[in-house]
Parts: sequence; structure tokens; C-alpha cells
Amino acid sequence: METGTAVTHLECSRTGERLEAGKIQNLSAAGWPLLVRYDLQKLARQWDRDSIADGPPTMWRYAPVLPVRYRDNIVTLHEGFTPLYRLQRLGEQLECDDLWLKDEGVNPTATFKARGVSCAISMCRELGIRKVAIPTAGNAGGALAAYAAAAGIEAYVFMPRDVPAANFIESKTFGANVTLVDGLISDCAKRVAEGKTTEGWFDLSTLKEPYRIEGKKTMGLEAAEQFGWNLPDAIFYPTGGGVGLIGMWKAFEELEQLGWIGSKRPKMIAVQAEGCPPIVRAFEQNAEFSEFFQNAETIASGLRVPKALGDFLVLRAVRESGGTAISVSDTEIMESSERLAASEGLFVAPEGGACIAALKKLRHSGFLRKNERILIYNTGSGYKYIDVWSNYYGVAPARMKE
Repeated sequence: METGTAVTHLECSRTGERLEAGKIQNLSAAGWPLLVRYDLQKLARQWDRDSIADGPPTMWRYAPVLPVRYRDNIVTLHEGFTPLYRLQRLGEQLECDDLWLKDEGVNPTATFKARGVSCAISMCRELGIRKVAIPTAGNAGGALAAYAAAAGIEAYVFMPRDVPAANFIESKTFGANVTLVDGLISDCAKRVAEGKTTEGWFDLSTLKEPYRIEGKKTMGLEAAEQFGWNLPDAIFYPTGGGVGLIGMWKAFEELEQLGWIGSKRPKMIAVQAEGCPPIVRAFEQNAEFSEFFQNAETIASGLRVPKALGDFLVLRAVRESGGTAISVSDTEIMESSERLAASEGLFVAPEGGACIAALKKLRHSGFLRKNERILIYNTGSGYKYIDVWSNYYGVAPARMKE
């Protein structure tokens, strides 16, 4: 049975080159990320937004604007349709009248990575790909291992040796071939590139294939639906590779073309750690691309990405939306995570805590007004970072070995 997808082709994000959909693709001929395009005008005549409520309570309720053609190829562990929480007490503390958090930590494998990997692995099944490899700061590797296991696909995961223990444990338990690398995600990417040709892996690196972004854009589709098709005034997003922010920006454009929302957009706010802020520096320098950030270091492992392939797309969305890019310290990250937990009963990943710290700064500076509707994305569960919290509280952290 077909999904009803309106996919038409793939498009280079910089040159506009068109490539055929339904074929195995990584980057464009010029070496840039590919974006999936749909016949949204035709779809607008066939798809009514009110009918979405009849769909499954997962991200696959938006199948017409996802790339999988046949339902039998969908690999799902019930990802997406995550809850929105009104942060009443914390909002009062930070002088925000309309503060919300979307909790991606309740996804399978406890992070937002499940969305992108579900879509990418589904396309691997549809395209007949049997071996996949990924460099990861941690959570994407765990998600890949889980979805590859569900699909019966062989997975190779390369992650820094000092990732949170949960990421290593889950990847090994799901049956992936896990290699711990001395260095950062960029060093892991080199290992994937070296083995891609000799081992026959399909490279699922961030934005080096077109489909993880499609899964992650559903965070924006869901927020629009959950807010009654009225987008918030500002969105805070913890930005490592930045695919979630890029995907949401794409989602809002597609929703407008469908006629489901107007032209209003949230101010997109990219949040990074002071120990690894390449996109913040590029934003401050009015540059189109970021520079590789040397000696990156932060307890928020998902933010420890020294150079994002899609940095120009993140910067474009931030600037077009009237948003900003801001960095916060590790101390601010942990204190804000703790404050959120004590105020609202939500145990978030350090990346989510970084957004709370950034909000505090931007409210203090006057960048955001008290009455604006603000949406924060928490990208993972705090339970995946027990070793980080162990260090913070002075308790012996977990250890791991290959």
C-alpha cells in the first residue's frame, strides 16, 4: 500500500541541481546537502489538515510530506507526537508569560534522533541498502542501532571514547558494530569515510544523505498542529549539527505552501555551548559559513560539533527569522537543567538545559518580551546523561570498555 507521499525530486541546497527521487543519493554533484521536494500545490488540493487527527500518534501521521512511498517500508518504533509542557513556575521565575517545552526525551532511544533515523532507515529499506555507518556524538548512534535492528540492517557506529555511557551501552545492546574513537565526531567521520568504499557502507552522516532532515522536520509540523496552526513567537533549539532547526524551517515553508499557516515565522534561536560555538561566531561575524572550532569541549555532547555541514542553512534560517545565535557555559547548562527539574519535574538533557540558560540571557537583554510565546526544544532525556550528573554531583561515574 502506498503512503500518498507527494515527493517529486531531490534538490541541492545551494545550486538547485535536481536529482531523481527513489535513487540512492548522498550529496549533490557540488558536494552540498540534498533536500527532498514535494508537489505541495497538488497535495493542498488532496490533503486536509483536519484529517491529520485521524492518523497514527507518531510522526508518520505526516506521511504525505515524508519521502517513503510504500507503507511496508516504514520502520517505526512509535517515534514523534511528543508532548508540549506549559512551564508555569519556571516561566514566572524567568518573567515569561507563555513558556512551553516540547520534550523529545520521550522518543524511542530517548532523544529526537529517533525521528531522523526512522525516516532514513525506512528509506534504506525502500532503496535496498543493507549496511549503514554513522559518526555520532552519541545519541544518533544509539538511534541508528535501534532502528537498524528493527529493520534487519547491519549498522556500524563510530563514537568518541568519552560519550555518555548510555550511548555506548544502547548501541552495543542493539547489536551494532561499535568503534570508540579517540577524538571528536569529526574524527569519527574520517573513520566512516575511510571505510565507506572498502566496506560498502551507506553513509548516514548528518546531512550527507537527504532523509534524516525529513524525519526531524516533523518536530515543526507537530508544534504547528499542537498550537492550533499558530506558530510561537520564538523557538530555542540546541544546535550541534543543526538538522532539527533546518528541518523545522523547511517544515514551516511547506506548511505555508499547503495553505495551513500564514507567513509569520518564529524567531529561530540557535543555542550552543561556550566550549564549541562555531555557529555563534559565524553569526556574530555575519559570515555565511562557520569555521572549524578547535579543541571543542562541553559536557553537552550533542553540542560538541566543531563544524556542521549544514551551518549555512542554520545561519540562513536564524537570520531570515530575525532570530539569533547564543552560547552558554557548562555551568549555566547544568544549573539551568537543575532549575528546570526542580521547578517543573522534567529531567532534561544538558542540551535542553542550554536553552533555558539562553532564554534567561535573552530575556535579561530584552531580545524577547515577557508576553511572547516561547517554545524550547529539549532534545533528550536527562537519564541518558547519568555519568554527566554523577560528575556534577561528585559521584563516581560509570565506566565502559569495548
